[in-house]
Amino acid sequence: MTKSFGFPESRRHTAFSSVIAVAAVASTLLLAGCGDKNKDKAATQTAAKVNKEEITVHQINFLLSQQRGLPPEQAASASRQALERLIDQELALQKAQDQKLDRDPRVVQQIEANRRDIIARAYVEKISQGAPKPTAEEVTAYYEAHPALFKERRIYSLLEVNVEATPEQVEGVKASLSGAKSFAEFIEYLKANKLRFTGAEAVRPAEQIPLGSVDEFAKLKDGQAVLTPRPGGVQVINLVRSQLQPVDEEKAKPAIEQFLRNERVRRLVADDLQALRAASKIEYMGQFAADAAKSPYQAPPAPDLAPVTTLAPTLPASAVNAAPQVDVTRPDEAAASSMPSGPTLDKGLKGLK
Repeated sequence: MTKSFGFPESRRHTAFSSVIAVAAVASTLLLAGCGDKNKDKAATQTAAKVNKEEITVHQINFLLSQQRGLPPEQAASASRQALERLIDQELALQKAQDQKLDRDPRVVQQIEANRRDIIARAYVEKISQGAPKPTAEEVTAYYEAHPALFKERRIYSLLEVNVEATPEQVEGVKASLSGAKSFAEFIEYLKANKLRFTGAEAVRPAEQIPLGSVDEFAKLKDGQAVLTPRPGGVQVINLVRSQLQPVDEEKAKPAIEQFLRNERVRRLVADDLQALRAASKIEYMGQFAADAAKSPYQAPPAPDLAPVTTLAPTLPASAVNAAPQVDVTRPDEAAASSMPSGPTLDKGLKGLK
């Protein structure tokens, strides 16, 4: 375990960013009360005019298509709000153009960066469509290969302590943790030796623990702690107590299917980018040339999809939340109430004060 369990895609919002709502409602609203068919057809193209510039229904519909799940009763008001915000945006746009802000180097750079990002993402989305859907056998194989996430899934009550320590002090911290009769006693050692530390309590289900650490963490018994060296010190995680809360295959199936497909998309994208790099001439310039010569580019590892039981995330395990994220009762709604802190945790938390 090399990373905290985390007890824990900047720019100013544009005028239209907060009004993205549901799709396909603006046309109905804007056509209401229109007369003959020719007039209806003409009316569908323009929703409003701001000075000499038009705002079209297509613009509204595009914004509305970004939002999902808006209640039907809010559809009409959402389309009107989108139009009003587009009017505000157009007014600001016209004023900015009058002041030639669209020629400002920083603005031009942001526009170009967004253009590149949008087009590149469109390509990735296109090739991602080739990722196959997992079979029933693959779903079952993944379910059986990860009992800590499903059949033996647990809810963990944790106390995390991050200690600032020199390499010499780390050895003493390790010895104290091993010899302490309780976690509270370990906390007293830190205080007595004037070691700076911070602590936090959390209740986490197995799927919220980094994927690479799930199996290791599942082996811990209540009351045990793990110590991991970190830059500038160590991290200690005490498993105060845990509660078994299994998930059957039928309930886990949708999340497993999505997880496996996502990993295949990553593999497909990674392989395609590698093929593009191999077929292209890439020449590093300036200071980057020396750096590239010293440390050649290495592609990040792609998931190994065969067999499914050895499926691994593209990113380092310590940086990826355990998957799949099964839709079950949240721990703060059920498990937290049925898993009180207990004397060990209470003493530990009091010791942090």
